[in-house]
Amino acid sequence: MKKFQAIIHFEMDEQFMSLVPPHRTYINYLINKDVIDCYAVSMESQTVWITINAETKTAVTNYLSKSPLYKYWTLEVEELFVYDGQLYRMPSLQWN
Repeated sequence: MKKFQAIIHFEMDEQFMSLVPPHRTYINYLINKDVIDCYAVSMESQTVWITINAETKTAVTNYLSKSPLYKYWTLEVEELFVYDGQLYRMPSLQWN
């Protein structure tokens, strides 16, 4: 399984906020299925970053196209070569 970074720019209108709850339900479903590793949103720049596990870029697009917010997005998908962070490290020992 490969890792991909989806970079999404969005523009909001009146209906956008009404679609956020079903969108979050779908994103939570993908997180629970271990498809999405990381999901971050900036309202300042209206950008979303999603780290996704999939076999191909097409599979990533297929997952994301099912979001109720998809029509508001400009989507870019890149395959990751290295993905590292605290969550992928062994926990530090805590001496009693």
